[in-house]
Amino acid sequence: MEDYRINTNYAKALFLVAAETNQLDAVNDDMRLVYSVCNENRTLNVVFANPVIREGKKVAILQDLFASRVSKVTMLFLSFVVRKRRAVNLRGISNAFIELYRKDRNIMLTELVTASEPDSAILDTVSKVIGEYAHKEIELHNKVDQSILGGFSIAFDNNMYDARLSTQIAKLHKEFSKNVYESKL
Repeated sequence: MEDYRINTNYAKALFLVAAETNQLDAVNDDMRLVYSVCNENRTLNVVFANPVIREGKKVAILQDLFASRVSKVTMLFLSFVVRKRRAVNLRGISNAFIELYRKDRNIMLTELVTASEPDSAILDTVSKVIGEYAHKEIELHNKVDQSILGGFSIAFDNNMYDARLSTQIAKLHKEFSKNVYESKL
């Protein structure tokens, strides 16, 4: 079971160590890798949650997965987390670290949903406009959803701008379904 406090406290500890050793960017990249692996691999999460499997085996799995791909600081931290029996929290810890990094670097996560894949010029324009509006650097994630028919929606910092064609059609349908004609009979 993931716990917000545990995830945040471990992430803060790693953040302080990474900042102290001037490896913040490298550790951020490492934690993004850890998050993506833990997020995509259900079997790995089941192994980490299993109390029957010893910590030594879990550390060996982490060594095989990440030793050649992450920094020494990150590998030591991952081993530490497993030895403290918090391997089940690795995904949450890595996500909390990424959030701390974004907050430290004044980066705002923004999600753009479009009906088709936009070109890089559109993505750059969206990043620039939202960045100027929010006075922050933008980390833009694009998601293609063909069910919106056309248009786009942008979600950022608890705001959402909805210019989807499907939403406009739904609004029109709602307006036309009202019977404004009153009979005088």
